[in-house]
Amino acid sequence: MLIKILDHLEEWIITLLMGGATLIIFLSVVHRYGTGMPIPYVQDYLLSLHFEWAQELAIIMFVWMAKFGAAYGVRKGVHVGVDVLVNRLPPEWRRFTVMLALVCGMLFTGIIGTLGLTFVWENGMHHAVYTLLGRDASEVPEGPTTPDLEWPTWLVYSAVPWASYLMCFRFMQVSWTFLRHGELPHHDESQVEGLSDDDHDELFAAAPAHGGAR
Repeated sequence: MLIKILDHLEEWIITLLMGGATLIIFLSVVHRYGTGMPIPYVQDYLLSLHFEWAQELAIIMFVWMAKFGAAYGVRKGVHVGVDVLVNRLPPEWRRFTVMLALVCGMLFTGIIGTLGLTFVWENGMHHAVYTLLGRDASEVPEGPTTPDLEWPTWLVYSAVPWASYLMCFRFMQVSWTFLRHGELPHHDESQVEGLSDDDHDELFAAAPAHGGAR
């Protein structure tokens, strides 16, 4: 149950970040071109709006989306991999090689998550935690903020530890499934999630034919 909740939360985070960043960029472009059009009242209204923060927010959202998308990719098996040599190995060596790669993935993402958490903590997170707990934070540096949004940078950089730890957990999931069943997650490019084979058949059957004699 908790795993399903985590799966859906991961998907919703990626969807909202991607959709939100796309919408912000679209509005920013419309605003930029709209301010250059000499339309009475409309131009003055657009000039009164400030979108200096849009680019910074879009970059932050895309970074978060990419980090959590990497964890989603491990769960779904969509990361690019060259397995020609591995598939030619004997079954015992193939199993060992796959497990070695998964363990390396766990170690790498775990180390990146720990280093990222240490950086975030020293970059201002400890000041925020001390303040939240009511402890004396006068001698603790507050940490820098972003140029346009003036958000604490530790909050922005926290995508590194959280998404890295999530990716490490996904490697653990894949490893456990491989040990039990000997299977790895595989993404079929010909399949669209949420669309069954019957829906595919009905879609192509309803499509008009092009070319040929009539």
